[in-house]
Amino acid sequence: MKKILFIALILFLNTAVFGQGKENSINVISTTEIKQEPRKIVMQLTSADTNVHKMLVKQLNNIISVAPDTRIEVVCHGPGLSLLVKDKTTVSKQIESSALKSVDFVACSFSMKERNVKKEDLLQLTKIVEAGILEIVDKQNLGWAYIKAGN
Repeated sequence: MKKILFIALILFLNTAVFGQGKENSINVISTTEIKQEPRKIVMQLTSADTNVHKMLVKQLNNIISVAPDTRIEVVCHGPGLSLLVKDKTTVSKQIESSALKSVDFVACSFSMKERNVKKEDLLQLTKIVEAGILEIVDKQNLGWAYIKAGN
């Protein structure tokens, strides 16, 4: 009797787990299938790590390649300000490329003062805000999605 119950249980589990067919498969959803309106993303960069900067540029290019109408703003403050400093950045050519011209790169005025960085020290396309954190909060209040770049 125990053998019959054991066999019945095995058959039941086999049917339940493997008998689902397509319902158990993974479906890839195109970003256009879930898109409601143009996306708006504010990214916070606080890292001076050049590997993080390279990864950020790659992510920006990936986003633009599949959703070119996405509005993106990268807010750089603290050590992240180095992304926008002419003499410190390692990705100036990528930032100034035509692909990333639609991305706004923003420097925090407080971080600039703290690091003794002048406006002329920054890449030409840089916009300056008084407080990077408040810029991020304001964007979130306007419905922008927040992403922390790097670590």
